Amino acid sequence: MIARIILLTLISLTTYGQNTIGLPDVINYTKSTYNAGLQNWDIKQDRNGIIYIANNEGLLSFDGTYWKLYPLPNKTIVRSVEIGIDNKIYVGGQDELGYFAPDANGRLKYFSLTDLIPAKDKSFGDVWDIVSFNKETYFRSLNKIFKFNNQSVATYDAISEWGYLTVCNNILYAQDFRTGLMTYSNNVWQPIQSSLLLPTNDPITSILSINDNTSIITTLKSGLFQIQKGVISKISSSNNELFQSDRIYSATIIDSNWIALATSNKGVFIVDHKGAIIQSFSETEGIQNNNILSIFKDNQGNLWLGQNNGIDCIAYNSSIKHINAPLQNGSGYTAIIHNNQLYIGTSNGLYFVALQQKNDLSFSKGKFDIVKNSEGQVWNLSVINNQLLLGHHEGAFRIEGNVASNISSTPGFWNFLPTTNTFPSPQIIAGHYKGLQFFDYKDGIFTPDKKVPGFTESSRFVTIDNNDNIWVSHPYHGIYKITKQPNGNFATTFYNEKNGLPSTLNNHIYKIKNEIVAATEKGIYIYNNNKNVFEESEFYKELLGVQSIRYLKEDQTGNIWFIHNKSLGVIDYSGKKPAIFFLPELTGEMLSGFEYIYSVNDKNLFVGGEKGFFHINYEKYKETIPTMQLQIRSVKIINNSDSILFGGYFEGKNENQLQDKNSIPALNSDWKTIRFEYSSPLFSYQTNLEYSYRLKGFDNNWSAWTKRTEKEYTNLSTGYYTFEVKVRNNLGTESTISSYSFRMSPPWYLSFWAWLFYFLLFIAFNYGLYKWLKEKFKKQQHKHEQEQKKLKYIFELEKNKTESEIVALRNEKLEAEINLQNSEMASSAMHLAKKGELLKKIKVEFTQVMKRVDNEEAITELKKIIRKLSDDDKIDNEWDNFAIHFDKTHSDFVTKVKEKHPDITANELKLCVYLRMNLSTKEIAQFLNISVRGVEISRYRLRKKLALPSEVSLFDYLIGFNNKQAF
Repeated sequence: MIARIILLTLISLTTYGQNTIGLPDVINYTKSTYNAGLQNWDIKQDRNGIIYIANNEGLLSFDGTYWKLYPLPNKTIVRSVEIGIDNKIYVGGQDELGYFAPDANGRLKYFSLTDLIPAKDKSFGDVWDIVSFNKETYFRSLNKIFKFNNQSVATYDAISEWGYLTVCNNILYAQDFRTGLMTYSNNVWQPIQSSLLLPTNDPITSILSINDNTSIITTLKSGLFQIQKGVISKISSSNNELFQSDRIYSATIIDSNWIALATSNKGVFIVDHKGAIIQSFSETEGIQNNNILSIFKDNQGNLWLGQNNGIDCIAYNSSIKHINAPLQNGSGYTAIIHNNQLYIGTSNGLYFVALQQKNDLSFSKGKFDIVKNSEGQVWNLSVINNQLLLGHHEGAFRIEGNVASNISSTPGFWNFLPTTNTFPSPQIIAGHYKGLQFFDYKDGIFTPDKKVPGFTESSRFVTIDNNDNIWVSHPYHGIYKITKQPNGNFATTFYNEKNGLPSTLNNHIYKIKNEIVAATEKGIYIYNNNKNVFEESEFYKELLGVQSIRYLKEDQTGNIWFIHNKSLGVIDYSGKKPAIFFLPELTGEMLSGFEYIYSVNDKNLFVGGEKGFFHINYEKYKETIPTMQLQIRSVKIINNSDSILFGGYFEGKNENQLQDKNSIPALNSDWKTIRFEYSSPLFSYQTNLEYSYRLKGFDNNWSAWTKRTEKEYTNLSTGYYTFEVKVRNNLGTESTISSYSFRMSPPWYLSFWAWLFYFLLFIAFNYGLYKWLKEKFKKQQHKHEQEQKKLKYIFELEKNKTESEIVALRNEKLEAEINLQNSEMASSAMHLAKKGELLKKIKVEFTQVMKRVDNEEAITELKKIIRKLSDDDKIDNEWDNFAIHFDKTHSDFVTKVKEKHPDITANELKLCVYLRMNLSTKEIAQFLNISVRGVEISRYRLRKKLALPSEVSLFDYLIGFNNKQAF
């Protein structure tokens, strides 16, 4: 019995010690990377692909690029997380449970449900499990299970202690340590009778569905069990003791055949339904530590490990794997399969492992061993005449089993090629550090023959065309064609830029599609045998352009693999027309200058790397590209500080992450910069992804494809904008467009109220301008009027002056005329006076004469004469005529004086006239025929008659009768 146990243990250890030769990438996320607590207790994924992890410091989210932490209000450890049917993120902490949901700005906000729990049940400790079942959410602590439904809560107390809670095959299970495994139906927990087979006080860690009737139960310390149609039984496995000692802390389904067990001591085991180990992942395979607290398979087939310190993502579904050769860490130079064994040549030596019958050879289990006598640089492996030949730094070797036997000590063999198409080939040629070496084959033995004379170039790149010409290229010296002459000698032809090549440097010769081609710095050139020159290939130019190509390899299906710079690509012929694909996962991973590709078939392609080899299942690579997903994860507005405008989530059950067109935010113009962060949750394909974006309303053209996952815009003008972004993979598949719309509000000085103010100000300004112009016009008009008045006044003055001058002139004229008339009238008056005086004298004379004459007749005649001379009427008539004439000249002076002073006498009137005529006193005395004294007395009497004050001049008074018409 003891011997049997020891044997089983040894078998188990042997089985466990042999892992698969190919292992996927393990992506390590340290505490400093995700910036949260050490331990990670539970992992889930929402329908948009975002990963959520229950962490010591809160809820962690990861979208492929950005980590975010959401602590609970009481800052306790988050032990469990579940994505509800309503897309809410339910979490459980210590004496705290609730859910996260997006707020109006798309930021996750916590909503506690503890207020719904009765006061007596609120101290429940840690929540270890959360499950959604029949539109209800269940939370498990050690002593209670809470059921939440439509804002109500039901509590189920443990009989002893609740150990586990899950849903499997549409059945809600819970474990009570005393009662065992129980199912929930009609609000009642019923025990499964056969669950008594489960060990007590050993918690169940998972129940995984195999099919509709069968599930696998994992326990912490007791290994694997099976429940089939309600009956529980132990799974008999040679690894039970291993599982029991390593403790299964969590488990998840891989596919219909395999499950993954996360242990507390040995990392992760991939096992079948019988418990047989398929693969294992531990610190040796690249995970951070072996203490796994949670495991989860995402929708892309990746395995997420929540560890005691850190988080790992195993790209388990990846079609690219590392070849696990723990004894070699050197660079991979060559590989080949011979006699069902895989040989890989490295900088450390040659290693081999036996292969199992697997379609995908990376799942073959085994352990690499080194071939004896092969230590050091291994350059080439070739199978010729069914013998495995090794090109080594120290010579040429033949491999038999696990031993290398030397066949030539010439150092540095790069390659081996048969010189004929016959089998077995009687001769081969090999390139080495200093030229070409022929080997003869006879009786199963290769023996060195002659060298190509005169050719001493290092011959790492050698091929033979259909005419048996040997082509050799040296990256720094050019291309050579070596032709065997009929006489057995060899002729060498050198090719450089004179023979059609773009340059002498960096030319590599290959035989592709039965043609001699040169991979150059300017693309692919094909040898034209008729012209004996190299010509640029239009076919390859259309596919690859004129970019630098360093390596070419044609696989069994006709695809052409190539190396451009440090990137691996393939011209794929599986479609209707050739297509170019790149495999960015290996960019920078290959050994620059010593690239190597070994193709077995579409499922098995080996590529040399800087450390070991990569295995590519190319058929799976093309088939397993997941649906392209992309979300805008954050929109920040930045000025002197940052502000989250959009937190990455849309409200409600927004499965497609579409923005509500009724909630387009308006941004204040004070925010100078807007920053968009976006990501695709294709976790194991991040190196394959490129993004393109545009901001509609700013630039409607899509940007060039880039690896950047953020974009900033600064100083956007007022308007409506929509940021759009899409992602594509290396096969050219594009995602749907993810978008976010916003509106840049105008600055305060361009806002509606500002425009209203401007409008009112404009009106006020125009009104003020109108008033000002009107006032100005009035002033100008007034000024104009004043000027016109002034001009008119001046004109009037000028006119008046002119008129005055005219009047003056006229007056002067009139005065002159008056003076003249006065003079004439004075003369006339004088004449009358003289005449009267003369007549008086004559009368006196006649009287004297008559006294002396005695003749009566004479006296009678004299008397008649005297009577005629004494005729006063005639004199009065003459005065009347003078007065009338004087009135005409002096504006009715006489008439006015009579009207004013009707009692004035005729002599006084005459005195007035003479005074008005401005005659002198003497002249007046003569006219009145009185003395000068008599004139003065008459003047005095006239003043009294006219009642003139003493201060008034009699002359001025009389003059006034002409100026005052109504006087």
